[in-house]
Amino acid sequence: MGLPLTVGIVGAGKISEQYLATLPSLPMLRLTAVADLDVERARGVAAEHGAQALSVDDLLASPDVDVVLNLTIPSAHVEIGTRALRAGKHVFAEKPLGLDPVAARDMLDLADGLGLRYGSAPDTVLGTGIQTARTALESGMIGDPVGASVFWSAPGHERWHPAPAFYYQPGGGPLLDMGPYYLTALVHFFGAVVRVSGVASRSGRTRTVGTGPLAGTSISVEVDTHISAILEHANGVSSTVTVSFEIWQTRAPLFEVHGTSGTFAVPDPNRFGEPVEVATGEDPEWRAVPDAAGFIGAGRGVGLADLAEAVSEDRPHRASGRLALHVLDIMDAVLRSSADRAVVPVTSSVARPELVPLRALDPSDPERRLP
Repeated sequence: MGLPLTVGIVGAGKISEQYLATLPSLPMLRLTAVADLDVERARGVAAEHGAQALSVDDLLASPDVDVVLNLTIPSAHVEIGTRALRAGKHVFAEKPLGLDPVAARDMLDLADGLGLRYGSAPDTVLGTGIQTARTALESGMIGDPVGASVFWSAPGHERWHPAPAFYYQPGGGPLLDMGPYYLTALVHFFGAVVRVSGVASRSGRTRTVGTGPLAGTSISVEVDTHISAILEHANGVSSTVTVSFEIWQTRAPLFEVHGTSGTFAVPDPNRFGEPVEVATGEDPEWRAVPDAAGFIGAGRGVGLADLAEAVSEDRPHRASGRLALHVLDIMDAVLRSSADRAVVPVTSSVARPELVPLRALDPSDPERRLP
């Protein structure tokens, strides 16, 4: 398979809008097919973007699809991913990788056995925000890292999402929905996590859909909605993480990394390119760190573009399934720690992905590559 790789999207829901906005600017990818359980929605999206509307079975069998972009709900990630691999397709999927680490690991083993690539969101960590923070950290700008803190909170996605019920079913909740952004960034910074301690809970408040045609509909809450965890990385750094759908307002910093001589205010890894700020013992006023690494002007789908380029160059892709599996293992361990009231080891490990050099996305590149 040469560049560009042809892409078939399975799942044309809300998140697909962000991928579809980026794909035209990625010359190593070309959208050819769209499938969704809502056939009319698939037809509309396909027509708008010059692609075919197919059934899932036909898309997986199509010779015009090299890689499946799996944007289904979390409970279908492993099923669709496994079917795509067996059909001979590379896969890039939304997060989380799956609901069960064992099933997800089996899927990745299948990909390896077939010589196929499996990538997973989040790819936001490949933007200039997290990549610049990692470069600055490794340069010693704040001395030796000591710890990190994450505090992401919201009242709940029902306040903005027109069909939010799946956020409150298995595979949803703030940990599996939002946790991958922050945990993936932490692994980029400090490497694998070796053990965790976690506490998870949920309130009894009634939740209803706030917008769209389902406004006023009650939502059944089947997952924990407030989770706190302490993570120990293999390099000895500790991270504290809280993610919640229960908090109406806060003044807590979103993401900070602390070192022996200073602190970074880390930009939101749910976004690609916000500035990194630093304060040190010698200069306690916050100041911006110039962009030093990452894909400039990136949007969702850049991880798939990196996968396509990696196939062409025969190198590892950065937003890998193995990294997503380790993050899934961390989240699973946090929930088991809460249930068992015990510190839980994380049995998987993963190498940190290669840093992204500072690179601009240029659709007019005559070589049709990321420059």
